Amino acid sequence: MVARLVIAAPSSGAGKTTVATGLMAAFAGRGLAVSPHKVGPDYIDPGYHALATGRPGRNLDAYMCGTGLIAPLFRHGARGCDLAVVEGVMGLYDGAADQGELASTAQVAKLLKAPVVLVVDASSQSRSVAALVHGFASWDPEVRIGGVILNKVASDRHEHLLREALGESGVPVLGVLRRAPAVATPSRHLGLVPVAERQAQAVEAVAAQAEQVLAGCDMEALLALARSAPSLDAEPWVAEVGERLHAGGSGVPTRSALAERMPTPKPVIAVAGGAAFTFSYAEHTELLQAAGAEVVTFDPLRDEALPEGTSGLVIGGGFPEMYGEQLSANEPLRKAVAELAASGAPVAAECAGLLYLARSLDGHPMCGVLDADARMSERLTLGYRDAVAVSDSVLAPAGARMRGHEFHRTVIEPGAGPLAAWGLRQPERRVEGFVQGGVHASYVHTHWAGSPEVAARFVGHCA
Repeated sequence: MVARLVIAAPSSGAGKTTVATGLMAAFAGRGLAVSPHKVGPDYIDPGYHALATGRPGRNLDAYMCGTGLIAPLFRHGARGCDLAVVEGVMGLYDGAADQGELASTAQVAKLLKAPVVLVVDASSQSRSVAALVHGFASWDPEVRIGGVILNKVASDRHEHLLREALGESGVPVLGVLRRAPAVATPSRHLGLVPVAERQAQAVEAVAAQAEQVLAGCDMEALLALARSAPSLDAEPWVAEVGERLHAGGSGVPTRSALAERMPTPKPVIAVAGGAAFTFSYAEHTELLQAAGAEVVTFDPLRDEALPEGTSGLVIGGGFPEMYGEQLSANEPLRKAVAELAASGAPVAAECAGLLYLARSLDGHPMCGVLDADARMSERLTLGYRDAVAVSDSVLAPAGARMRGHEFHRTVIEPGAGPLAAWGLRQPERRVEGFVQGGVHASYVHTHWAGSPEVAARFVGHCA
């Protein structure tokens, strides 16, 4: 059994990330092996979690992966750890739009049988905090709120009023945090600035968060609460592609057949990283490796060539719009990517990768693989997507269904190629993305743990 806590809040902006990351770093500093997790599709917070714990930050997304994988993915990430801290998303009961509790922090807490610590922004209230906490604690009897951490408390007098009010609620106060500018993390158009873009400052911020938590929270009570979680009846998720790489007569060989034809050495799949491409799920690399690939990371801001022997390319999400000039200046790599795509090699690009493959981004020349131009937009596109593959591709056969997520403040024109990648059913029906030779490029982020055949199919094409 792994001791575990879910850190939630009534709404976004209450300080979940500060508290969760501070707790992770503080417990790790005490010598505990801490497993970091994040509810939902967020890529940025797990970077700070990894910095705090020295372990990969992992996501628990019930919409994209399915409710049945939440406990197995949790156990996979928490293997060998003393404690797991799970940071929630949005408000405690907020989830996928029009889907009830699906993908909410509350649902994940129930699936993990984990006690919840509610982080409350107390900056503009006193006695009302008791009504707020009572409402959240009683809304769903299956959600166990084991304590409250009061954030942004102004003074000793303010703290006294809050504690007095909560004394009648039956929910213990496990911490009180004052306003502290040193723990703040800068934000921009898509949320926090990723760790990879501010490494030194991020280290300082995480250290400050740990100090604040140690000074203001009852660490022993929090650990006791975490250890009160019951045993979890689920086997750890394993990065296996299954006996068939893709079911249903797709023409993709069985795993054993793939092993027989797999070249030696293994096919090299290059994965974009560095400051411009920070969005990735750890399970993707694990699945590619399980399917027989050698995964090598490269940095499009610095590396002028693809890794030696590259036979496939994965370019995930990130912030290329912040580095358009630098990415454009690396002409040798742009040319290498274009040549690889022209050769028919498998290329999987999501969001930032889509922009990088375009002809231009905010006027800066990009790889020119796609006959399209991208630019920043005032409009934020955000939400889960129910997607159907429109065209056969290196990721999926036509007609395959997947669930994904869009999160960007850019547009690409045209929004889809002659062969589109996905047909989306909500919030409006539309086709988007590009399938072109071995290229699959789209704004939609997917989590392959829920569809491991995607990684296997991709590696199969690389082989």
